[in-house]
Amino acid sequence: MEMKKTNVIKLTQSAMLMAIGLVLPFVTGQIPEFGKMLLPMHIPVLLCGLICGWQYGLAVGFILPLLRGAVFGMPALFPNATAMAFELATYGAVVGFLYSRSRWQCVVSLYRCMIGAMVAGRIVWGAVMMVISGMTGSAFTWKLFMAGALINAIPGIVIQLILIPAIMVALNRAGLVTFRKNEKVKQNV
Repeated sequence: MEMKKTNVIKLTQSAMLMAIGLVLPFVTGQIPEFGKMLLPMHIPVLLCGLICGWQYGLAVGFILPLLRGAVFGMPALFPNATAMAFELATYGAVVGFLYSRSRWQCVVSLYRCMIGAMVAGRIVWGAVMMVISGMTGSAFTWKLFMAGALINAIPGIVIQLILIPAIMVALNRAGLVTFRKNEKVKQNV
């Protein structure tokens, strides 16, 4: 019975984070270039992976850009939302998987997991964009990859690296998320 209750809580939290992911881009959506730099949909997906686990992070990450594209028309379903679906699914899955397997669940571990997820997500985005470009007959160059995956995204990356740990610390202090240390390691110290 306890596991069923836990799954319902995680499903509810995931739905709430998906709703935030649908609404948050409206803050920056009036200026698309600004929204592309701040990456507002990435924040709830990363939080979902951290709070609910990699499976929920993967699902929310994949569904969110496609659902937002279908409902609100932004991002465009093809190629943007399609590539973002794979990218955000990777973020949610990787950050959740790495964090759940971390020896300690603390701010330092949070940064390691987020950076790993960001690197993996951008690689997946680049691979998907290469496939899409190949299917449409357009070129996807190294320069386009660097611009889309890194240079244009620096403000959003900085915001994520500041905001997500701050949210997790606040949730820890409120008792909603608990940081933990490995008991074996604690005894050896």
